[in-house]
Amino acid sequence: MNADTVTSLAMQALTITLEVSMPFLLTGLAVGLVVSVLQAVTSIQEPTLTFIPKILATGAVMAIAGPWMLDQMLVYVHNLYVSIPSMVGP
Repeated sequence: MNADTVTSLAMQALTITLEVSMPFLLTGLAVGLVVSVLQAVTSIQEPTLTFIPKILATGAVMAIAGPWMLDQMLVYVHNLYVSIPSMVGP
C-alpha cells in the first residue's frame, strides 16, 4: 500500500461522510433559520425553542433518507472489503 492508495481511501471516506451527513446538516440549518426568523418576528426569546423542531426534522430526515444513507455506507464498506486483497498484495 502506497501513499496514493491511502490518500484515495481517505478522500473516499470523507466524500461519503459528507454525502451522508449533508441531509442532516441542511435540515438543521433550514429549521434553525426558520425558527430564528419566527422568534425575531414574534419577539419570543426562548433559547430552548429550537430543539423540538430540529429533533422532529432530524427524525423525518432519518425516516425519509435513512435507507439511502444506509445503502451508500454499505456500498462503500463492501467496495472497501473487496479491494483489501489488491491493496495488500503479495
